[in-house]
Amino acid sequence: MSVPVLEMRGISKAFFGTQVLKDVNLTVERGQIHCLVGENGAGKSTLMNILFGMPVITNTGGYEGDLFINGEKKSFDSPRAAIEAGIGMVHQEFMLLPGFTVTENIKLNRELTKANPFSAIFGEKLETLNRAQMAKDARTALDRLGMTIDEWAPVAGLPVGYLQFVEIAREIDKENLQLLVLDEPTAVLTESEAEQFLEVIKRLAQSGISILFITHRLDEVMAVADRITILKDGELVSTGPKEEYTISQIAELMVGRKVDTASRRTRTRQPSDEVVLQIRGLRVNMPGETLRGIDLDVRKGEILGLGGLAGHGKVGLANGIMGLYPSQGQVLYEGRELPLNNTQAALKAGLAFVSEDRRGVGLVLEDTIANNIVLTSMQSQDRFLKPGFLKLKDEKKILEHAREFIDKFDIRCTGPDQIVRRLSGGNQQKVCLARAFTQQPKLLFVSEPTRGIDVGAKSRVLELIVELNEMGVTVVFTSSELAELRSIADRIAIVYEGRLAGFLPPDAPDVAFGLLMAGKSLEEVAAR
Repeated sequence: MSVPVLEMRGISKAFFGTQVLKDVNLTVERGQIHCLVGENGAGKSTLMNILFGMPVITNTGGYEGDLFINGEKKSFDSPRAAIEAGIGMVHQEFMLLPGFTVTENIKLNRELTKANPFSAIFGEKLETLNRAQMAKDARTALDRLGMTIDEWAPVAGLPVGYLQFVEIAREIDKENLQLLVLDEPTAVLTESEAEQFLEVIKRLAQSGISILFITHRLDEVMAVADRITILKDGELVSTGPKEEYTISQIAELMVGRKVDTASRRTRTRQPSDEVVLQIRGLRVNMPGETLRGIDLDVRKGEILGLGGLAGHGKVGLANGIMGLYPSQGQVLYEGRELPLNNTQAALKAGLAFVSEDRRGVGLVLEDTIANNIVLTSMQSQDRFLKPGFLKLKDEKKILEHAREFIDKFDIRCTGPDQIVRRLSGGNQQKVCLARAFTQQPKLLFVSEPTRGIDVGAKSRVLELIVELNEMGVTVVFTSSELAELRSIADRIAIVYEGRLAGFLPPDAPDVAFGLLMAGKSLEEVAAR
C-alpha cells in the first residue's frame, strides 16, 4: 500500500481562547481528488493555513497535532517551506501582480536567467532574464489548462475567470508539485469555465498530482471527488468515498439541518406589468464585461434574473447604471431619466447595489460591521447622524441598528465592533446585504451574491433577497449559477456578447438556456 501524500492527525487550533479546530484528521492519497467541504467558519481555511505554514498560525502559538508529507513528519514555519516540500496552493483571494504579464506572474520568484559577457566576469547576479524559456514554460502550463490567452498579456484588466486560471498555471509550472490545494477555485468561474476546470483537475490527478479541493458547489464535489471530508464547527463530521454520499446528505451534514438544494422559494407577492426601469442602448465599458448596447425593461416588484457566460456583459449592467464604469445610453427610472456615470444620483433615486466584488468594492474591510452597514445610508441619505450643523455620527443609533441587523441576517460575529476583514466570506456577504437593506431601496441590483460562500449561507442570502422583494423592492439579480436564478427569479434575461439574447421563464428546459447562452436566437431555441 502506497504512503499517502498528506496525513494530518489530531489537528487542533485555538485563536485567543476560541477553539476553531478540534482533533481533525485528513488523509490525501497520491493522484486523488479529495474534496473538503463545510460552511464558512467550519475551519477549512485554518486547516489549510496550518498545512501551508501561514504566519497567522505561527504567530499565534502554532497548533496541536501532527503533519506528514509522504510519511515524513513535517512542521512548516513558512509558505516557502511548504512550497519546497511540493505543496502548491491557489488561494480564494488572487495573489497576482496586476502590473506584470501572465508569464511574469507564473514565474514570479522562480525567474529563469541566462549568462552574458558581464555575468561571466562579475557573477550570476548580472545574468539576464531568459524570457524565451520563461514564455515557453508559461505556454506549457497554460496549454495544460486549455487556456489560449497570450502568455505576455498584461494581467491588469483580465476577466476574473482568466485570473483564476493564471493562478493555477503558476502552481502547475512548479517542477516538484505533489499536492495542489484549491480554495474555492470555481467561485469566480462561469458554469462552462468551471466544467473546463474540472476536466483539467481530473487530468492533473491522473498525472499523479494529488488535489485537495475546497468548494461550496456540491455538484462539483459529486462530479470529481474520489473522497470527501466534511467539517462542521471545527470538527470532522464525516469522511469517505464519494459513493457513500448524495448532495442532500452532504448539505445536511455541513449545516446540521436539512437544506433544500433545488426547490423554488415560495413567493407571495406578484410583480405588476408596470415598467419601473427602462434601459435603452446601454453601453458599458467594463473590462471583461462590456455591454455593447442593450435594451431592457424591468417590471415593478419583480425579481429579474440576469444570466450568461463570463465576459459577455451581464455583470456590466449594474456596474454601469450605478456609475462604477463609463456608460452611454438612456436609463429611465420611474419615468425620469437617470444620469449615467453618477453614483450619487443613482443612490439618491432609491437604487442600491450589492457588488460582485464584496472585498474590493462592497466593504471597507478595516472598518467595523456597524460602520459598514450604515455607511452608504449615512453618506447619501444623511441618516444615523445627530441633528445639527456638524453632522456627527449617532453612535448609539448605529450600534442599535447594527445589533438588530446582525440578528436579522444571522451574521456570525463577536459583535458590531468586529472588523469586517475577520469575517468569513458568507458573513461578509450578509453585511453587504444588510447595508443595502439599510438604504431602504426601491430597486436593488445584486450581483453574484453567493460567489464563494457555503451552501447554508447561500440559502440564507437568497432568502434575504426574496424577503426584500416581498417588501415591495424590485430586484435585478445577476448570477453565473443558473440554478440560483431559477430558484428565485420571475423571469431570466440572457446576455450574449454584450447584448440581450432573450428572456426565458425559470422553468424553461436546460437546453433552452444553453442555446441562448451559446448565441442562438429565441426562434432557434423554440424550434428545438
